[in-house]
Amino acid sequence: MTMSDIAVRVAGLGKRYRLGSRSVGGTAYEAIAAAVRAPLRCFSRTPPPEYIWALKNVTFELRRGEVLGIIGRNGAGKSTLLKVLSRITEPTEGAVDLYGRVSSLLEVGTGFHPELTGRENIFLNGAILGMRRGEIAKKFDEIVAFSEVERFLDTPVKHYSSGMYLRLAFAVAAHLESEIVIADEVLAVGDAAFQKKCLGKVGEVAKAGRTAVLVSHNMGLMHALAQRCLYLRRGEVAAHGEPREVIEQYLSETINPQDANRPTLEGYRRGPSADLPVAITGVWCGEQSRGVQRVAMGAPIAMGVALRVLKELHGANLTITLKNAQGERVVVLFSWDREFSLFLPPGDHVITVRIENLVLAPGRYFADVGVNRSTRSTAYDVIVDFPVFRVDNEGHVIHWLERPWGAVHCPTVTWKTTP
Repeated sequence: MTMSDIAVRVAGLGKRYRLGSRSVGGTAYEAIAAAVRAPLRCFSRTPPPEYIWALKNVTFELRRGEVLGIIGRNGAGKSTLLKVLSRITEPTEGAVDLYGRVSSLLEVGTGFHPELTGRENIFLNGAILGMRRGEIAKKFDEIVAFSEVERFLDTPVKHYSSGMYLRLAFAVAAHLESEIVIADEVLAVGDAAFQKKCLGKVGEVAKAGRTAVLVSHNMGLMHALAQRCLYLRRGEVAAHGEPREVIEQYLSETINPQDANRPTLEGYRRGPSADLPVAITGVWCGEQSRGVQRVAMGAPIAMGVALRVLKELHGANLTITLKNAQGERVVVLFSWDREFSLFLPPGDHVITVRIENLVLAPGRYFADVGVNRSTRSTAYDVIVDFPVFRVDNEGHVIHWLERPWGAVHCPTVTWKTTP
């Protein structure tokens, strides 16, 4: 690989944070409080500082036109790595070299002012992202059409719904003509139709020969877009290479003897916020106390979900999505499909569902579980990629079917030869 082929070079990158440290500056009140505390420190026994390495010895190179997918558990260092690549935070050690103009989509909507209209925020946000005024004007109609907020363009964005706000912000960031695109979970913006548009936009980036670094918990998306994957584990590179192999390692490491009877869902949770009425407290297959289950091929599968209801639920929907080790959806269950709605008073509840006549290929399976107001609304609480069971071949077929191709569903069939 020659120097002209390289878009991103990361060598020995490390980022260390001090636990419990206070930021420098802040409000006048914080400054006065710090001044009052200073003379008292000599009389107190201050414990030695503790540090945590969010990233440690991360090294990789990315060619021009390549799409790199970064995966890993919550807290693995994915977002920290993107912030270092975007020059938002400085590394503690190591070096980062970027060869080209960079656009970052880390927190969609950063740089929008609530009192300004959508039209004004397009120019403001574009300038923050590095676009010149002439470039923004040239792209203006395309940005507005992509965002689908034409009718509200001269309305202050403080009156926008969260979906409209995010769609406009994504449209501005996505139309910045840069050589390197850095994105963190922004493809979950808006409804299903808009997510499809976002996916297509990122696909255009790859086809145009621009370099992209993407973080996502959607393994199917990583398979579709990335030429290579980087798997981070506790801030270090656990695997780097072909997406299918790296994703398989990431998902398989989720099931191990230490994790099999894990009592907590933290690390798999994508919510909830404090004011939401319900939280998922348990997900299991078979018996709740036995952790990850082994299921015989063709056997019925019973799933259980424990909920802690804080405010009375009125007709909520429970969704369970089963995925294979490649992140492909196998089964999607909506409780509303069977006219089963959640009308629950405050307290702890257990919801169970039994799946008949589902013959899955041998391998590991994971669950996304969500509770929401409707099938299209934002979920109250979501658990993602939680390991639930492993399907074993117990004579249903002759050969082991856990292979990198073929169906995830194996129907019961009979083969016969006639003369």
